[in-house]
Parts: sequence; C-alpha cells; structure tokens
Amino acid sequence: MVEVQRRVGEELTRIGPVIDELGSRFAAAGEELAPVGGPVRDAMLGRLQNDLDFTTSARPEKTEKLLAGWVDAIWDMGRAFGTIGARIGEWQVEITTYRSETYDPLSRKPDVSYGDNLPGDLGRRDFTVNAMAVSVPGREFEDPYGGLVDLANRVLRTPGRPEDSFSDDPLRMMRAARFAAQLGFAVAPEVVEAMTAMAGRIEIISAERVRDELVKLVCAPFPRLGLTLPVDTGPAAHVLPELPALALERDEHHRHKDVYEHTLTVLEQSIDLESRLGGGPDFVSRFAALMHDVGKPRTRKFETGGIVTFHHHDVVGAKITRKRMQALRFSNAEIDAVSKLVELHLRFHGYGSGEWTDAAVRRYVRDAGDQLERLHMLTRADCTTRNQRKADRLRKTYDSLEERIARLAEQEELASIRPDLDGAQIMEIPGIPPGRRVGAAYKHLLELRMDNGPMSLDDARAALLAWAEANPED
Repeated sequence: MVEVQRRVGEELTRIGPVIDELGSRFAAAGEELAPVGGPVRDAMLGRLQNDLDFTTSARPEKTEKLLAGWVDAIWDMGRAFGTIGARIGEWQVEITTYRSETYDPLSRKPDVSYGDNLPGDLGRRDFTVNAMAVSVPGREFEDPYGGLVDLANRVLRTPGRPEDSFSDDPLRMMRAARFAAQLGFAVAPEVVEAMTAMAGRIEIISAERVRDELVKLVCAPFPRLGLTLPVDTGPAAHVLPELPALALERDEHHRHKDVYEHTLTVLEQSIDLESRLGGGPDFVSRFAALMHDVGKPRTRKFETGGIVTFHHHDVVGAKITRKRMQALRFSNAEIDAVSKLVELHLRFHGYGSGEWTDAAVRRYVRDAGDQLERLHMLTRADCTTRNQRKADRLRKTYDSLEERIARLAEQEELASIRPDLDGAQIMEIPGIPPGRRVGAAYKHLLELRMDNGPMSLDDARAALLAWAEANPED
C-alpha cells in the first residue's frame, strides 16, 4: 500500500496543475468533479498516460461553458452520452456527467440516464479497480467498492453482482478479458461464473464494439490470459468461434499436439519477433498468428494408420479469416493483410533444404508483397517443436531463404518486380491495340521475369514478338 501511495503522489504531482485548476473551476460553479477510472488506476500502477477521464455533476452544456476560453480545443462527439472532450496542453481530457447505462434485452445500444452523485456513478463502472476517483480540488480519494484492495491483490471484481453488471453491458465480459491481458490480473471466481452463465448475451453487442475490445486484447502485454478467459467461459464461441474450435484438433504429424495451445504459443513467439518491425504491438502480425490454423477443423481427415491430415488448411483458413474479420467490421486493408499471411504461412515448407530456384524465391517475395516481413515472423513463430535439432534445422533453413531474398533484392529490386517492358512498349513494339492482349502479354513477360531474372531490352523485345506471333488477335 505504501508503494501505491508513493506512485499516486508522484503522478498527482505531474497532473496536479490540470486537475486542481479544473476542480476549482467546477467547484466555483457549484459542481463536483473527479478524475476517475483508468487514470486513477494507472496512477496507482505508475503508468499514467496523457488521457484523463473525469466524472462530474455538471451537465454537458455546463461543462462546455466551464471549459470555453481556457482549454486549447473542445469537442463534443460524445455529448449524447454526456461526454465533452478537450485538450489542455499535453493532456487530453474527457469529462462525463454522472450517469448509468442499461441495455434492453434485445438492444445493441445503451440507454443513458444521468446520475446525481459520485458513489452511484462509481457503482455502475465495470470493475472495482476502475471504480476509484479523486475529488478535486481537495484531492479526496473515493473508493466505495474496495478497488484499492483488489488492485493490490491484482484481481478483477465487479462493484456489484457480476450478473447485474454483465446484464447492463455484456461487453464487460470482453473487457474483463482485455483488462486481464493488459494488466496481468486474475479474474474473481464469481465473475468467471457469471461470464460462463451469460456468455450468449455478448451477441447483442455491435460488431464494432467487440472488434475494438478484441484489438486491445490482442495488442496487450499478456494476450494469452485475455484469450483463454473468453474461450474457457464461452463468449469467444459467439464472437471468435474459430479459436475455441482449435482445442479439438490435432496436428498432421500425429503427435497429438493441441492446435489451440500451439496457436497461443505461435502468438507469443510472434510477439517476441516484433522488433523486426521496429517494435510492437503489431495487430496484423498478432492476429495472423492467432488465425493461421483456423482452417484445420474443416480440413481434418483421418488417414490409414491413424494419421491425421489438414491438407489445404492454409487456403481454407484464409477464407475463414476473411469472413470473420468482415463480420467484425475490420478495414479492408487489415482483412487483406491478415488473410494473405494465413494463406501463405505454409509456403516456406516447400523450400525443403534450399531447393527452390531463384524464380520460386522471386514468386515468394512477389506473393507476400508488403507483408513479407510479417510473413518471415509468422513462419518462424510457427515452429513450436520441442525437438531442438529439428527447430535448429528449420531456423537455419529459413535463415538461408532470407539470405537468398536479400541477395536477389540487392541485385534485382525484388520489392518492385515488373516486366522488363512497360505497357506502352508492349503495345508499340508488336503493334497491339489497347485491350485484353496487353494484359496477357504483360503477364507473360512478368512470368519470364520471375523465371529468368532481368532481361536485356533486345531479349525482352524478342520474347514479346515471339509471344505476339504465337498468340494472334482473335
């Protein structure tokens, strides 16, 4: 506790001028104001960011008037939920009127009503560690639900009955998983029990809200903790069913490796490689690691001798991944990137002991495109064998492939491979008019470029003319 108090003192010194001035302005107008929730929790953990949340007795229109002329900028996108935002120097603040939120059993959106006191506002918060506040300007610590004790014990507990909390906002089940992943906290047994009983309630929440929690969870320091909770209790079966389905599968080498456990290990090993991208967290590489084997349940076959195979699970998995990410309303760019990585994650295994031709290496690079570095990470992370000799052999083989890619890239600018003739030359040299034949000729020259490397202008012209003669206009 002494350590927590020391951290709070240090953080309050940092933000004191902001919170005290705000508190004085609201107090002079007859209103209450208090930093609340995440910033208070994070101050106690010594990890305060520049985003500050406040709760107040003032209605949004009064909050806006009290801020006007003093802050650097004001925005009111959250006015419908009682929130006014502002920028004060380096600080981003959001000030929200005391409120309560409940969901109609069939609704996806919360009904918001204003409250009239701080304890009531804290009681509607998701977890006790987020239900602490500091009244300003007096800096009185408010903790009616024991959040400080739970913070010290590193446990997530709801201020009231978890069944009531999850009924009011079922997304809190995913938030429990996200905070477990972010903070490394355990979840109280009664919260786990309520999540298990109410898992299906998550389906009333909009895809966008679920997606946002999932992204935060996957990008957290301890994603395994956050993922196992909704898998074990049930919400994952409704929002990301491909993940719990993996727990039933076995690998193609008949070593009875749990594919679900393998997937979590691949995710952790991918995180260890994020320095290759300049540091993490990187959602695309992490989610690709999480989804890379989701095609296995649909492709499982039992062969003679008890062998289990998952042929083409990479292609099937890419389609499943695309469909799931579309349902969760991810951007097209994110969907394309993750799906490509899932589809290509087995390609390296055709490399053998280095038998690929330069043409095959070029195609590997071309197909990976701007996801090549992430593909390197996923392929390396996908090795979870306990056989150290095999692991060393795979690592050295992939080192060899990367070295070949680097040599070819230096010689040929692999990242921007194009035919040796451009579109204008393809039309001009053999006299091809605009149309489908230009695209076909372009593709033919690109394949020659892949197979043979750069060609001289004369050789490229000769190859184009030979193609045009062999493929006359219809």
